[in-house]
Order: sequence, then structure tokens, then C-alpha cells
Amino acid sequence: MPKGYWIAHVAVRDPEGYKDYVAASRIAFEKYGARALARGGAYEQVEGEERTRNVVLEFDSLKAAQDCYHSPEYQAAKAIRLKYAEGQIVLVEGVAP
Repeated sequence: MPKGYWIAHVAVRDPEGYKDYVAASRIAFEKYGARALARGGAYEQVEGEERTRNVVLEFDSLKAAQDCYHSPEYQAAKAIRLKYAEGQIVLVEGVAP
């Protein structure tokens, strides 16, 4: 079964407040088995709108990625994130092994 991924590009307006989102989102990510493949490190913006925080999370399946995003735990974290950052998140299915 192919893995599922979150690909997020985020512009953080308030780094201190954003820490509350990071702590809250950890609950959902642990519950749904998210594994961080990329989170915030160095990057090169080559096309499109620049967002200074880029994240790739891997899940066991697209369904798990969707369930995590739509979970009450993540929706509570999202409410915090929206206070301190704006961005884009796409949920995508990986290539079958």
C-alpha cells in the first residue's frame, strides 16, 4: 500500500505563538503515526510563492494522512496555527512500492 504525505508550506507570522501549534499538533501526529521527513530546514525557493517553513510528513497511507488532518486533535491545533501563520497543505498519495 502506498504511503500518504502531508506537504505543507507555511509563513509563520509569530514564532513564539507558533510554538503552541507545534505542541498541539504533536498529539495528532503521534496518534496517526506521522513521521517527519522534512521540517523547517534549509531550502531553495525555485518557483511559486515563498513560505519560509516547509514540512513533509509521512503516514502509512493516504487514509491515515486524511484521518489525521480531519481529526478533532488536529483541528484544535489548526485553530491555533491560523492565529500565527498562513500556508498551504496538500495531502498526497505516494508511489506504490
